[in-house]
Amino acid sequence: MLAVPEMGLQGLYIGSSPERSPVPSPPGSPRTQESCGIAPLTPSQSPKPEVRAPQQASFSVVVAIDFGTTSSGYAFSFASDPEAIHMMRKWEGGDPGVAHQKTPTCLLLTPEGAFHSFGYTARDYYHDLDPEEARDWLYFEKFKMKIHSATDLTLKTQLEAVNGKTMPALEVFAHALRFFREHALQELREQSPSLPGKDTVRWVLTVPAIWKQPAKQFMREAAYLAGLVSRENAEQLLIALEPEAASVYCRKLRLHQLLDLSGRAPGGGRLGERRSIDSSFRQAREQLRRSRHSRTFLVESGVGELWAEMQAGDRYVVADCGGGTVDLTVHQLEQPHGTLKELYKASGGPYGAVGVDLAFEQLLCRIFGEDFIATFKRQRPAAWVDLTIAFEARKRTAGPHRAGALNISLPFSFIDFYRKQRGHNVETALRRSSVNFVKWSSQGMLRMSCEAMNELFQPTVSGIIQHIEALLARPEVQGVKLLFLVGGFAESAVLQHAVQAALGARGLRVVVPHDVGLTILKGAVLFGQAPGVVRVRRSPLTYGVGVLNRFVPGRHPPEKLLVRDGRRWCTDVFERFVAAEQSVALGEEVRRSYCPARPGQRRVLINLYCCAAEDARFITDPGVRKCGALSLELEPADCGQDTAGAPPGRREIRAAMQFGDTEIKVTAVDVSTNRSVRASIDFLSN
Repeated sequence: MLAVPEMGLQGLYIGSSPERSPVPSPPGSPRTQESCGIAPLTPSQSPKPEVRAPQQASFSVVVAIDFGTTSSGYAFSFASDPEAIHMMRKWEGGDPGVAHQKTPTCLLLTPEGAFHSFGYTARDYYHDLDPEEARDWLYFEKFKMKIHSATDLTLKTQLEAVNGKTMPALEVFAHALRFFREHALQELREQSPSLPGKDTVRWVLTVPAIWKQPAKQFMREAAYLAGLVSRENAEQLLIALEPEAASVYCRKLRLHQLLDLSGRAPGGGRLGERRSIDSSFRQAREQLRRSRHSRTFLVESGVGELWAEMQAGDRYVVADCGGGTVDLTVHQLEQPHGTLKELYKASGGPYGAVGVDLAFEQLLCRIFGEDFIATFKRQRPAAWVDLTIAFEARKRTAGPHRAGALNISLPFSFIDFYRKQRGHNVETALRRSSVNFVKWSSQGMLRMSCEAMNELFQPTVSGIIQHIEALLARPEVQGVKLLFLVGGFAESAVLQHAVQAALGARGLRVVVPHDVGLTILKGAVLFGQAPGVVRVRRSPLTYGVGVLNRFVPGRHPPEKLLVRDGRRWCTDVFERFVAAEQSVALGEEVRRSYCPARPGQRRVLINLYCCAAEDARFITDPGVRKCGALSLELEPADCGQDTAGAPPGRREIRAAMQFGDTEIKVTAVDVSTNRSVRASIDFLSN
């Protein structure tokens, strides 16, 4: 079974069929000392996937960073008491005298591009800059989703600051992660002066589950640049999927720590006004109670009361509604150990809270003109940030049962800039516009009816509900009993009311943790202490390589025929490693063997392909694309070395790939010497 020589390579990997053969290099292909190839070996049966228990590195503390679109924070726990989660110091900022357990995802760099501040400090300092001076500073906010939306993400991808200037995205993310690293390590030193060196810290970074492999690798590269971990100790960093982290945390909760939305009070809809799930679960608890032994075992295993009452195999959905995305995952509770099994691949979309902000911006464009808003953002970037902050404050008070209108402050610079640009004031603009639900108040503010505010939520909220309903219609998800609503946007009473109204009638119990905005952060800490808790995941895509197969008339298309040395081959065959939606256990390995094509060869490189379909036949099929490259780095002293039973240059390198973790991983070993070979998969260099 042979890898297709996309870059002038030739060779094979040992596979499941003897009908595969070496691939000739295309005419004119470049060949250099560092070019990569695989030389023919006698094909043999590919070993079946094996499950290997992940090796746990030694560490003293887990530090998790929840890097959100709108807000971020960190938390930690010590290995000696893993479930005692310590939240970071509260951040001063925002409203006077108010402390927060997260800080805005805002980064401020000097005009020279040096780090200045992050979070509330960055936002407040930028607010106080002179308008002309602010135009030279680089202020980044809500930049996380640019990584997800970039279709050609690389290490050279640029991010645009609010003043229009650009900077490498990798440096922007590294500045932010370095800020959290320094704060976390300082706090750890103060709490535990005897804590060993930084190498005993396991770091966890959260990312949306719908992020593809390039975005995950990008976050890892940013962590390397920020100094969280080194490439040599890559296992010190875990990538946690946000809805998975929330699920891990929710399974620890007691009934009194959860809120049942079906018990909503008819008031303003704030979290504290709804009754606890405790009372509504009493009757169901008696019906679901199993044997005393099984329940006691679960509670003693660290599983919360709610899970102890659930039947073996019960299914539930976690809807992580954050600032940039909605992320859905479906888990099945496995007993007796309380591990989790993913039932359907992670899904979701760009339906986060920033969608409401964009709707407000579009409203301003309707009133004041799209060209004016664009000019104002470019020439008065700090004032635009002030306006978005003012809207954010009012957005958080919106509720389905709110009766009064909301006032939104316009910065003086907005009012003054509009008069200079248009020759009349903003009140005139409001009277002339077709928007009749926004008025000008005598206090010099935009006065918006509560119905108008709720209308800004509707496109985003509708997208979330449609995604959940589509997921629930899948056959793999039948029998779901619970929906956990988590994430920062889940604090919104508008979203809670809409989800309950749409899904409550289906008999689905919609539940919100008390500390809904910190669910992912706390869950990421628990995940870092026990990453094996999610035992089975679903592959989001089909992955494989291109190979040659023996040509079979009638089965293979004539245009794929290649004749070499009198033998007939079918080119571009898609040899699958794992299929989309396939269940893959943690530690399960897919093994292939490769061999250098030439003595002295330093590197073996094999292109990887992926697609959403499960039944793709060729790497040229619609939807199949090159997504990365598997690289095997050979030690100079070993290249071309003669080994017993193998001619020079024909040494076998066995690679083992794992698709059941949060990242695709690969290891490799030289079969003849049993020495490890440096192996990696690069998804960022296409």
